[in-house]
Amino acid sequence: MGEIIEFPSNGDTATGYLAVPATGQGPGVVVIQEWWGLVPHIRDVCDRFATQGFVALAPDLYRGESTIEPDEAGKLMMSMNLAQAGKDMGGAVDALVAHEAVSGAGVAVVGFCMGGGLALLLAAQRPDAVVACAPYYGIIPWPDAEPDWSTVGAVVEGHFAADDGFFSPDKVRALEGRMRAAGVTVDLAVHPGVDHAFFNDARPEVYDAVEAAAAWTSTLAFFHARLGA
Repeated sequence: MGEIIEFPSNGDTATGYLAVPATGQGPGVVVIQEWWGLVPHIRDVCDRFATQGFVALAPDLYRGESTIEPDEAGKLMMSMNLAQAGKDMGGAVDALVAHEAVSGAGVAVVGFCMGGGLALLLAAQRPDAVVACAPYYGIIPWPDAEPDWSTVGAVVEGHFAADDGFFSPDKVRALEGRMRAAGVTVDLAVHPGVDHAFFNDARPEVYDAVEAAAAWTSTLAFFHARLGA
């Protein structure tokens, strides 16, 4: 359904996967990858958003690299230039805002695993454009990378896993508390009986169809409400 496109990124050029609804128009959503890279699952998520009437763009933050091996994924994540990733995500926001297919004021951002943390960073960096943020089991694994939450203008509705060994419920509640103390309108749901990456249907060892569907339905309703679609 979608295609790989190029877009400007702070004087450089980035690439990403763009999916446009059959109607040819809809509100914009930036989709942020897991630590695996811009893999088929993330492209499929963009396609799913397009079937629901959104224009979805997933920037390729590893710039052509991806993997299915956890050790390699960890290396890619930790070696990623966070400043460059921020520029590429910001470029994706601008590309959507300027795209002829994108309607409405502002865009939404959703991210998974590493991308959940990056989605929150993007909301802090681009309060001028990001009006809704949905982090899924979001992790900010880089030292000192947590942003100034008071800069976030978006409403945040996240989805986390009760059995997550990476980002446990107590850490979720602590993050939610810090964000609320900074004035962010935030609700981080913890889904019962599921593990990290429960939304990823390409990973049957952790995928949970019931909770994934609940999170997806909630995110769609949230984005439609915030983006006026």
